[in-house]
Amino acid sequence: MAFTVSVGEADFAALRKENAYYVDKTEIIYELVHDTNNKVTLFTRPRRFGKTLMMSMMENFFSMRKDSKSIFEGLAITEHKDFCAEWMNQYPVLFVSFKDVEAEDFDGAYKMLGTKLADLCKDVAPILRNTVTDKDDEEIFLKLKAKKAGEDEVKSSLKTIMRMMNAVYGKKVILLIDEYDVPLAKASEKDASKNGYYSKMLDVIKGIMSTALKDNEFLQFAVITGCLRIAKEIIFTGTNNFASYSVLDEDFSDYFGFSSDEVDAILEAADRTDKADIIKEWYDGYIFGNSYVYCPWDVINYLSALKKRKNAKPKNYWKNTSHNGILLTFVKRTDFKVKGKFEMLMNSGTIVQTITDELTYDTLHSSEDNLWSVLLMTGYITKADADEEGETVSLKIPNKEIASIFEDTVVKLFKETIDTNKQKIGR
Repeated sequence: MAFTVSVGEADFAALRKENAYYVDKTEIIYELVHDTNNKVTLFTRPRRFGKTLMMSMMENFFSMRKDSKSIFEGLAITEHKDFCAEWMNQYPVLFVSFKDVEAEDFDGAYKMLGTKLADLCKDVAPILRNTVTDKDDEEIFLKLKAKKAGEDEVKSSLKTIMRMMNAVYGKKVILLIDEYDVPLAKASEKDASKNGYYSKMLDVIKGIMSTALKDNEFLQFAVITGCLRIAKEIIFTGTNNFASYSVLDEDFSDYFGFSSDEVDAILEAADRTDKADIIKEWYDGYIFGNSYVYCPWDVINYLSALKKRKNAKPKNYWKNTSHNGILLTFVKRTDFKVKGKFEMLMNSGTIVQTITDELTYDTLHSSEDNLWSVLLMTGYITKADADEEGETVSLKIPNKEIASIFEDTVVKLFKETIDTNKQKIGR
């Protein structure tokens, strides 16, 4: 069979049906369900580390609306035969992504959220064909589907849909929420530009999350992904059996990103082992918990380029997936004395900082420690030592790709600052 990679494919079923190369991460399902008692699990990782594909994989495994036996054939999870018999395609699943909920103002972002919920209702619309659902819920469902629901109905939307699914299928619902914090991240960025709507968006997202997760008798369990863990008292207030796993945690640390052995296997399959050193130099170097990982987005993109052009040069694929606003904001802060630290990092050195993995978007810029924490959580820097634990952490730039972002962003901005200061002095 010819080696095939699929760039940007986040639909697990489509990826498997295309016979594209898939790095098997299915064991996470068994570990999550069998080995923990989590009612709500939050995974936070930088963008482009496979979060959406992971969630799609979980949807295909659990959803009783799918027949997934063939697409999981040969994967690690199928070795747990009794577990698969109990869980594979046995539960109603509600899967929603908030990754596109952004706009210049609150009204625009709220409309985008309404569109997401309308699409979700269309996806599960067959539940309306059943006579066991509550008539009031049906009325709210139709308003959500038509984008005519009131704000209170939007806040309770996921719980309403889950109650209807529970009535139809006779089982509790598995809830999957991908990129839960994107609406808040975008709103926070607009706050920085004086066109902010963070508090309004926080109120809406908090309402959706709290009604869906807290004391919801229709919830089997929930899995949530994002870039940052927003402080529990802000979003997840009162949520029982809540567990969060960030880039600092050892548990589940090897399920997001590619290990060295996994990259070696990909290169062997692609017959491109000659590029191992280049791929390591450019795309390796991240430490999540105690696991060393490559950025999967970069590895797949570069292999795709190599398939088209035998001597394709490595390049920065990651920087084009989002703007570098947080890095720019950091460098522009004249009250933080960070120039020396950036110079140390860009000279392949390490710095030591106090780090937290529990933040709020409206306080990201309130301290230097918070900003270093954000850079760590979003992938611009990484731990320097896998064995290091505690709040004080040694940090480094992970690889050549991220170093190039620092050079493009930091050096340019420092130069502009110096030029501006010279102009002021010359006046």
